[in-house]
Amino acid sequence: MSGAGANTSEDVVLRPVLASDWDTIRTWLRLPEVQAWWGTAASTEAEVRMVLETPSAMPRMVIAGSEPIGYVHAIDALYWGSGLPDGMLAGTWDIDAFIAAPGWRGRDAGRRAVELMAGEVFETTLAPAASIFTSIANESTIRAYERAGFHWVRVHNDPIQGPCWMMIKERPAR
Repeated sequence: MSGAGANTSEDVVLRPVLASDWDTIRTWLRLPEVQAWWGTAASTEAEVRMVLETPSAMPRMVIAGSEPIGYVHAIDALYWGSGLPDGMLAGTWDIDAFIAAPGWRGRDAGRRAVELMAGEVFETTLAPAASIFTSIANESTIRAYERAGFHWVRVHNDPIQGPCWMMIKERPAR
């Protein structure tokens, strides 16, 4: 994967999740690396299933070439219940993503997937911002989200993952 003609994060695209993708997503959610980022398979399966069953949500497969390499979704943050965290504007959409294919981790594919998802949110909704939460211990992911245009707002104590950075990307000016 290195050298001339190697695939890059710019080769990454998103496509809607198909019913036939569910087994792949479930398999990925059981990977120890994905559970380290997202939490237990049971909690993340419930999250993904809720997104898949919410008509306005945007579940997407992350594709490189013709191969699925990960998953990303966006949903109005109010769907998570309990009101919005301090510092988050009403109408903000929350984004979650992971890259499951080991050969694509650390190559900015996750940054690109989040960037594309945020772009789709801003193109198709009236969201004033997009949010993303990541463990304060996951520095490489935090840096990738910064490169995708997100900035730190505050630490949020997630009941599953513990302390997480709440990161926001405001709607670009027209």
